[in-house]
Amino acid sequence: MEENKVKCLVWDLDNTLWDGTLLEGDDVELKQNNIHIIKTLDSRGILQSIASKNDYTKAMEKLHDLGLENYFLYPQISWNSKSHSIKRIADSFNIGIDSIAFIDDQPFEREEVKFTHPDVLCIDENNRDCLLDMPEMNPRFITEDSKVRRLMYLSDIERNKQETEFVGPTEEFLASLGMELTISEAQEDDLQRAEELTVRTHQLNTTGYTYSYDELNFFRCSKEHLLLVASLIDRYGTYGKIGLVLIECSIECWNIKLLLMSCRVMSRGVGGVLITHLRNQAKNAGVRLQSEMISNDRNRMMYMTYKFSNFVEKKKNGDLVIFENDLTNIPGFPEYMKVATEYCSE
Repeated sequence: MEENKVKCLVWDLDNTLWDGTLLEGDDVELKQNNIHIIKTLDSRGILQSIASKNDYTKAMEKLHDLGLENYFLYPQISWNSKSHSIKRIADSFNIGIDSIAFIDDQPFEREEVKFTHPDVLCIDENNRDCLLDMPEMNPRFITEDSKVRRLMYLSDIERNKQETEFVGPTEEFLASLGMELTISEAQEDDLQRAEELTVRTHQLNTTGYTYSYDELNFFRCSKEHLLLVASLIDRYGTYGKIGLVLIECSIECWNIKLLLMSCRVMSRGVGGVLITHLRNQAKNAGVRLQSEMISNDRNRMMYMTYKFSNFVEKKKNGDLVIFENDLTNIPGFPEYMKVATEYCSE
């Protein structure tokens, strides 16, 4: 399994994205082949942003004139250091700094970023034409979610804008979204996205286990396992397939081997809803419910989600913690979210 894939490519502007220096009055033009590079990476689900020392208004006007404004999310155009800008971009996307690549024509800027963020892949602009062939820029699968990833983030930006402007309790805003969560048994055409989720998702991931397409297909067909996918929509559109659960099933006990969710739904309460569903399913099946957890600094949110859902530690082996839930006092689903299930036996 290849894990070191780039999730976001950050571009410099002057003499990198375009020829010339904008503030020196140059009639800047896009470098040859850059539109093809940008659109190809976009079609692969690789997000793109900007870290440029420039005048924000003039730079954004130029990007608008070039028809590229909407390809670059959370652009950082200011006089701050490039390392500062890249950190802000990572935080805005809620992705790890180690999943970012940065392309710039200036050795000083690349070195400054590399010194501050050693895990960022820094690329010399002279190697720009090799971008599309780099292994880090070629995901194993291009899924339906990948193809529209940028559009889903644009929807997220609009949601977040509305949330910031909303006056009232959080529950009222969530209710205004009209969210519908669907939990279903994984089908064969879900497996590429399922593999992608295990590789890409680190923060809202209980164990960090990664599984290949073939491994996931084995679990999908196995009578001793249950593989579930979750998808979410609201009035702004689809979030895509945002959750994955792998359960090892025995006659007496279900053991959650993996539970993960896209970071884009962190603030929507999906984790608690998904766990409530699993608690109900285990209770109805008359089995105990356990879960594996490998806690680290990045997935602290998942640890707390388990604790808030009344999971207690039963044993510990090194970094591996075994939780168990007594399946009592299971709450109902929140009023702000409609939950639908699709099981083969239904």
